Amino acid sequence: MLLGLITACSPVNGFTEREANLINSQPEGEPMRLFTVDDEQDLLVLRRSCDPVEASLPGFPEYGRLLRGMLTTVSDPANAGVGIAAPQVGISKRIIAVQRFDIDGEPFGIYLNPRITEASVGLVRSEEGCLSIPDARGLVMRHRTVTVEYNDPGDFTLRSETVDGFTAIVFQHEIDHLNGILFTDKIMTRNGED
Repeated sequence: MLLGLITACSPVNGFTEREANLINSQPEGEPMRLFTVDDEQDLLVLRRSCDPVEASLPGFPEYGRLLRGMLTTVSDPANAGVGIAAPQVGISKRIIAVQRFDIDGEPFGIYLNPRITEASVGLVRSEEGCLSIPDARGLVMRHRTVTVEYNDPGDFTLRSETVDGFTAIVFQHEIDHLNGILFTDKIMTRNGED
């Protein structure tokens, strides 16, 4: 039993063996399986605080496969979203993809080790849903503007940018995922309190 546990946690190209197997078993060009709150084992992954991405990770083939798989998954017309975090596809790494509504063409961007370093005092109500929580929606209070620090997915350079509006809301939602927080933890009650 202990040997099986050690093997499952052994690093393979920067990922646990379980994560590497999950990534490598994914057919290229197809959406990855979404982890949902409806499955007890999935929920354990979704509630876990994710490990930081090390500078060596982008050099491994699993890294590229994971990023392509995340983008294919969040863009899948059958279940499209505006953002996705690595734990939503079973990988406990601090990686998110966010649709940039503040950039022409509204592309998706990939962010490694993102963290909010500043947040506006001003809050906005955001009606949110989540790919990992099917058929649920709710109002959440979010900061109107946030400054996000992250490592570039290509060269690992530390970068920082300030975003506002809906893009800021998506960043906050996805960064919460990396800390095991779901939007349902923050839903406001009918009288406006959370």
